Amino acid sequence: MADLPTGLKRVLVIKLGALGDFVQAMGPFQAIRTALPQAEITLLTTKPFAGLAERSGWFDRVWVDSRPRGPLGYLALRNRLRGGGFDMVFDLQTSDRSALYWWLMWPGRPYLSGIAPGASHPHDNPARDRMHTLDRQRDQLARAGIADVPMPNAAWMNADLSSLALPQRFGLLVPGGAPHRPEKRWPADRYAALATRWAAGGLTPVLIGTAADAEWTSAIAAACPDALDLTGRTDLLQLASLARRAEIAVGNDTGPMHLAAVAGCRCVVLYSHASDPKLCGQKGPQVTILRVPNLTGLNEMDVLAACTALA
Repeated sequence: MADLPTGLKRVLVIKLGALGDFVQAMGPFQAIRTALPQAEITLLTTKPFAGLAERSGWFDRVWVDSRPRGPLGYLALRNRLRGGGFDMVFDLQTSDRSALYWWLMWPGRPYLSGIAPGASHPHDNPARDRMHTLDRQRDQLARAGIADVPMPNAAWMNADLSSLALPQRFGLLVPGGAPHRPEKRWPADRYAALATRWAAGGLTPVLIGTAADAEWTSAIAAACPDALDLTGRTDLLQLASLARRAEIAVGNDTGPMHLAAVAGCRCVVLYSHASDPKLCGQKGPQVTILRVPNLTGLNEMDVLAACTALA
């Protein structure tokens, strides 16, 4: 274990990836801010999360990663990184891409918490690839001298929901997922069957998703007219606020379910063989992981039973 360098004035945090990656890094973000209250902290992230990062209060500056292409693009990025005058980099992405960004800062590269060869504070735990993301990041920061890393917390994420005409009682259904990973999605007709049972019991199903999920959410809404379809109508702050008000959320292994979990919503998350919750599973006060080899073999009564057990 190494000590956190003293006198750090300018710090760069790198976290790219999707929503789930950002949500799971919120604890480390907070820990770095708390450990370095006087430092100017810059986050390098992807465009969808820049506004959220600015709202969080953990960062003084937020840079959007343009994913450079060609020599001129990398030269521009190198000039920007070197111009930042950073004393230390916390590479929470720990990918070849983020390691390269640190290497681009030669000569005079700053301290690095990460896995790139030559890192001053290497995360060299041989078990790192078998650790849950939260445990891995906590271990990485401990080896850099930051021992107190809280769980991700979305209490700061608040938004006005008055325009959504929400019913008094509702549950969230999150049927989305990456189009190229259909094995991670519970079939739409099963979501529809669950929605129908919720509605019959007085709980309004509220469908959450982006425009890319519209084919699925439209099918569910058509099969369950009592459902409220908010596809494409909510931003991330509204999603966190919805999760706090919802009685329960059911969804696939997706970023919105990570956010619902840390917002404190009771969550049932559906997994197949395609992903391992031991490495990336949603964490929160009340989360049930329901994993089966193939989601096509999971019926709505099994999911309803999991929901009831959380009550």
